[in-house]
Formats: sequence, C-alpha cells, structure tokens
Amino acid sequence: MKYRRVNYKFFKGPTEEIAQKLLGKLLVRNYNGKILAGKIVETEAYLDENDLASHSAVGLTERNKVMFGEAGLAYVYFTYGMHYCFNVVTGEKGKGSAVLIRALEPIDGIELMKKFRDKDDIHILTNGPAKLCQALKIDKKLNGVDLKTSSEIFIAEPESKEVFEIITTTRIGIEKSKDLPLRFYIKENKFVSRK
Repeated sequence: MKYRRVNYKFFKGPTEEIAQKLLGKLLVRNYNGKILAGKIVETEAYLDENDLASHSAVGLTERNKVMFGEAGLAYVYFTYGMHYCFNVVTGEKGKGSAVLIRALEPIDGIELMKKFRDKDDIHILTNGPAKLCQALKIDKKLNGVDLKTSSEIFIAEPESKEVFEIITTTRIGIEKSKDLPLRFYIKENKFVSRK
C-alpha cells in the first residue's frame, strides 16, 4: 500500500482541533525497510497554557525542548523508566503544545508488530501509548524528527474517508489539570485504550 502524507498545513491550528483531526489518520513507520502502520483511534491534547499536565507547563527544558519546536515535529519521551510515548507537536513555535497518540488500530505490518510486542492478540498490540511505541519501534531516536518530511515516520491520509463519532472526555493517568476534556477517541472502536 502506498501512503499519502498529510499536507504540511495539517499540523497548524489549535491543539484540541489537531487532536481530533488526527483521528482516522494513519501513523506510518518505516523500520529498516518494513512498513508498520495503524489508524489513529485515540489522542490527548496537551496545551501551552492553563494545562499543568503538559510538559511545557514547567517552561523550556532539555527534556521538552522539541515540544517548543515547529508544528509537525515528533516529540518522543521516556516515562516511568521503561516506556516511550509518541506525540505530534502542534501550534505556534515557542509555545509548547502537542498531541499524544494514545492508541492505533493496526493496519500494516501486523505480524511484525506481534513479534515486537510478543503478543498474538491484535487488540492489545497498540491500545496504549507505550504499547504502540513498542509495536512500531518508536524510541528516543525519533525525537525531533520532522513528520512533514521524514521517511522514517509520518502521518498519512487513510485510503478512504471514514465517518465516525468522536467521544470527548478527560485524559488518563495524570494528576494535574485532570478535569480538562482533552482526550478524544473514535466511538465504538475496539482498539481504544479505555472507554
């Protein structure tokens, strides 16, 4: 399958809007010439202001500096001393906002994903931010990669446009700003991490 990258303008705009626009798009990873891809089914927005759960709330640091870069960069960070999380930088350069990709529906390279995850059940391969990074071999080496031009990882248009309802709710696993309705997922999709 040939994947058509989203237009570079796609990443510009309010983070909450981009988080919803990413639903139904494809996250495509070229790993050593093998394509691994999944439909984005769940996201969380992390804002540049009035959001204490956002990494940018503490200001610019060595760890989060990519988040303050231009829209369309990959922001990959290590958490809990064992997992990677993949984000798409959004908004204005210097502000510090991003969208966490929380879950994918596997589309391409499924057998390889099963191997990388050491799991056979397709429903648990990519139904969480750490799981999808493991399945797609996403790590710190991809931090700062430009999704608008990279051949290693990018966001693509689906083959055909799908109509779905978006559920808006609160984010998962955070202590601060936890009441903000900034998690979005495709209603009734079996690959969402949590309903």
